[in-house]
Amino acid sequence: MPTDPTWQNTVAYDGAELRRADSMLLMGNAAAGGGRSGVRPGDPGLTVSLAGSTINVSAGVAAIAWPGQGVYRVALPASVSPGSVAAAHATLPRIDLVYLRVWDTDVDASGLRQADPVYLAGTASSTPAAPTPAGTVVYMPLATISVPASGGGSPAVSTAVRPLTVAPGGILPGQASTPASPYTGQAWHDGTDLKVWNGSSVDTYAKVRNTPYTALSVASGFTTPFGSLSPLGARLVVDDGVTMVKLRGSVGCTSDVTTAQVFATFPAQFRPPATQLRTITVARNYNASTMGSTRVEIAANGTATVYGSVAPGQTTWFCFDGCEYDI
Repeated sequence: MPTDPTWQNTVAYDGAELRRADSMLLMGNAAAGGGRSGVRPGDPGLTVSLAGSTINVSAGVAAIAWPGQGVYRVALPASVSPGSVAAAHATLPRIDLVYLRVWDTDVDASGLRQADPVYLAGTASSTPAAPTPAGTVVYMPLATISVPASGGGSPAVSTAVRPLTVAPGGILPGQASTPASPYTGQAWHDGTDLKVWNGSSVDTYAKVRNTPYTALSVASGFTTPFGSLSPLGARLVVDDGVTMVKLRGSVGCTSDVTTAQVFATFPAQFRPPATQLRTITVARNYNASTMGSTRVEIAANGTATVYGSVAPGQTTWFCFDGCEYDI
């Protein structure tokens, strides 16, 4: 069956044709000809708020992609109220829904051709859930309103259900989990790192994190620094998506270390994961006949232990320059 390509002379287009063609403007949703509904990233429009019990929806724009119907582009020119929050239940909480509805009589037989926000009260329950509009309704959620039982406080608005959309190939922001049915090369930002679907798994592109060195204190029986070396310090660096603790500086021993001794407790940000241990090799002092290294262990609770030499005079200082471990 032939169709009418857009922007040709003397061709009469109907709404459904133009809406389906507009699906090209939105990120796909894994359905043939489908698109992702939402507001634009960074656009504060279509925000739901409460003034007492009155619900307000601010001016804004959105795209509502609907199966088989293409994309409805909606522009709300001014703030509008879809009503007031229904009275709280005597003993049970409730979750209500505010959504943006498109009324298209060709689709829903409503007799209307317009768009506006709608308030739908939920059902009070010990485990409440947001309601779903019944029947043939073209819509996009804007917010939920959590309504506690009577006397339990004020209703609270959450816009977490309001989706975001971008152009094809765009980076979807604020996406905490992998999008449904992602395409190879699809990119999103989870609020911390950039994620890209490689066709079978997620590649993470972590931002470069390079914090200043933090000076570390040492336990009784040790000093820092030793001689003219740097004081003991640590910083965090992200290397190929892995957070590394980079160390530098030196520790002096007030007496020879000939057994395992705790010399410091590292702060929380420099500790290995729970139940894990990190072992690194550090340089220690030398003389005319001995030179070498020794072992240092960092435990999950931050305890840092140095392993000295049985022979006296061989571990009176040790140095961390160039040492690192992952966390």
